[in-house]
This record gives sequence, C-alpha cells and structure tokens, in this order.
Amino acid sequence: MTTHDQQTEDRPVVMLSMLQHFAYCPRQCGLIHLESIFDENIYTLRGRAVHDRVDVAGSALRDGVRLVRALPLWSEQHGLRGKADVVEFTPEGPYPVEYKHGKRTDRTADEVQLCAQALCLEEMLGEPVPRGAIYHHSSRARRQVRLGPALRQRTLRLVGRVREMIRCGQVPPAPADARCANCSLRDACLPESAGKRDHVNAYLRRLYRPADSPPDSNGG
Repeated sequence: MTTHDQQTEDRPVVMLSMLQHFAYCPRQCGLIHLESIFDENIYTLRGRAVHDRVDVAGSALRDGVRLVRALPLWSEQHGLRGKADVVEFTPEGPYPVEYKHGKRTDRTADEVQLCAQALCLEEMLGEPVPRGAIYHHSSRARRQVRLGPALRQRTLRLVGRVREMIRCGQVPPAPADARCANCSLRDACLPESAGKRDHVNAYLRRLYRPADSPPDSNGG
C-alpha cells in the first residue's frame, strides 16, 4: 500500500498546487511541473507575498476557533498531497480557507483547489467538509464555497487528467485565449505560435512517414 509520501509509476501523486494550475490552464501546469519553467510577474509576486503571511506553520485561537496555518494534507484514496493555507476547526467541523491575492472573483480553478483540500481533510480526519472559503486579499473579502457533488466530480476528473499528463510527460497545447494576457509564462509558452508549431510538426511527420506506415488520425 502506498503512503501519503509515496507514489507509483501507474499512480503518480498529484500535488494540490499542480491541480490548481491545471484547472486554470493545462499548458501552464505542464510548463511548470513537467519542464520546471516558472517566471515571475507582478501577479505571481503579489500572490507569493500573500501566501508568505500564512505559509508559516502554526496555530492560534481566535474567538474560540482554532486556526491551523500551513497544514500538510494528503489523500491515499485519491493520490493527493499538498497543504492548506488555513484550516479553521469550528464547532461544525473543519473549514479550509485558501488565500488569493486578487479581488473577489468566481474562479473555478480556486474552487477546485479548495475542494481537493476538503477531500484530503475528510480522509485524514474522518469528518465531512461541506464548505470552505477563499479569501481575496485585494478586496479583503471572503467568499464561501459550497463543496457539493458537482464540484467534487469536476475535481476528481481533473485529478485524473493531471495524472494522465504526468504519465505521458507531454505539455498540453496552448489555449491562446484571454488567460494568456497576464500569464507569467507567456514568453516561455508563446501561445500565438505554439499551435502553428503543432501543425508544422504534424505536417513533417506525415511528410517523412515511411510508405508502409498507417496514416495518422488526421488523414494524409
């Protein structure tokens, strides 16, 4: 049986940060976690500054609620590992809080990351975690997130897709959409030309395919 700090070739561990990156942009996730490419911009620096404030492990008591910072998390059932920015242990049960630097916004990637934290907490503590929150530092606003069946199913589907990306070791194609404008990896990704490179590579494979090779799925 694998433990929370082990992985196998058939079932690689998925880091919670990797899951959040993939939910936002699969190519960004591949560049960071497969090719170890990570560049800073004003947005990543702001995010790092916010997380540095809560990234020191420790606990405190506030209004009768115990707060634990930088809590290590894992799930053997789902093959997950990472940590929570803050977990509040309320009378109703564990309540994870993820810190983000930007203004309040409904970003699915952040909700997926929070949901994965809840899956880990439920396995670790044996208690249900039906809700959590995302704290947006710029607007000083906390957004409560219901961790219902639809979000849980989406999260687990994405875990499977991330695991498949790890297995095949291939960086996903560039989306070349609105997400690219503020991405710190834009120069490394080159989203405008990435799709063209894929078409060129496919053409070259067809051009130099041996005569007795079967045609690829795109014909030719």
